[in-house]
Amino acid sequence: MKTTIAIADDHELMAKALSGLIQKYEDYEVLYEVPNGKELVQRVSLGMVPDMVLLDINMPEMDGYETALWLKKNAPDVRVLALSMNDKEESIVGMLRNGARGYLLKGCRPAELKQALDAVAQKGYYYTEFVTSQLIRSLNMGPAQTPAEAMGLSEREAEFIRLACSDLTYTEIAEQMSVSPRTVDGYREHCFTKLNVKSRVTLAMEAVRVGIVEL
Repeated sequence: MKTTIAIADDHELMAKALSGLIQKYEDYEVLYEVPNGKELVQRVSLGMVPDMVLLDINMPEMDGYETALWLKKNAPDVRVLALSMNDKEESIVGMLRNGARGYLLKGCRPAELKQALDAVAQKGYYYTEFVTSQLIRSLNMGPAQTPAEAMGLSEREAEFIRLACSDLTYTEIAEQMSVSPRTVDGYREHCFTKLNVKSRVTLAMEAVRVGIVEL
């Protein structure tokens, strides 16, 4: 009996290429492709439940972190294999904490994709040496890490994020932090990069999601 797979990736060309490649493997069958987590959740809720999901991280409407967590809570038998261009430690650890059984970089070779699928289907997980090293490093940081520390944020950057989630202007934030507007600009750019966002609104949303800011 074939292992069924769903692909969630907002890059249609990548999704089609993955689907075509996987369809060539006799042990696997692609049930469907969706451009975001929201559509995946809708299909799973309707009973279209795959054995495995190839899940991109950065997607509109519902990203990979949120989708993996939803599957972990609502469809725990579905095995998630994260697929991303992002090799940052916080991304890898975040996906694995949210229930992903493995983490694969999009630049991998087809042979590694097949190896990962086989490992997740047969053993339940696929951890490369690189992913394992990131996990060990994260564990060695200790359980007392705050969400801000887990994202690699300094105390001042975390303070900036908390203030940015208010209705203060950037000039007022600079006054509150007793720094120059240029320094605040630096905090903003660093925080945008570390949280992988592009606007103040998405910064606030991500800060709430990961627990840096509590509502």
